[in-house]
Amino acid sequence: MLVGVEPTESAVLVPFPGLEPLVGPYRRRLDRAAARGVPPHVTVIYPFVPPSVCGETVGRLAAAVADVPAFDCVFRRVDWFRDDVVWLAPEPDGPFRELTTAVWREFPDHPPYGGQFDDVIPHLTVGHTDLAAMRAAAASVEPGLPVRHRVDRVWVMAGTDALGSWRTVAEVSLRAPAPGPRRRR
Repeated sequence: MLVGVEPTESAVLVPFPGLEPLVGPYRRRLDRAAARGVPPHVTVIYPFVPPSVCGETVGRLAAAVADVPAFDCVFRRVDWFRDDVVWLAPEPDGPFRELTTAVWREFPDHPPYGGQFDDVIPHLTVGHTDLAAMRAAAASVEPGLPVRHRVDRVWVMAGTDALGSWRTVAEVSLRAPAPGPRRRR
């Protein structure tokens, strides 16, 4: 955090720092969140609670996601919201939707994206400015797909509009999946 500057907003997200080499160069130019210090991610809830109470809500957040097991996902394709946003599509998207629903149920005063959208589509933003640059980013990123990841935690991050201001406030682990049947040897 910047010295003397208190965070003004927070978010719950699934981080994908392993995607930084693939999407980071484009996100830094085309996504304001990257410039603020937010890693590649899929948003669970934004905006979240006031940063001053983030620490007090970690227990509630952990309880909200306690029934969501860790899961594997794969980013296979680049997609678009019209010509406004280029993004990577996580598959399956159901577990991300489950996380959003669980957190929103526990924190009903904090709907995803402030209630702006009827259907919140899980996505990892690559960029949302400069159509020509977004098209170039999409063309450069696509050959690096598919990328597989294990999702076993959510982060609470808080910051301001200032460059490099966002920091991780808490990490909450998802439930370990039930062990599969044992194989006989």
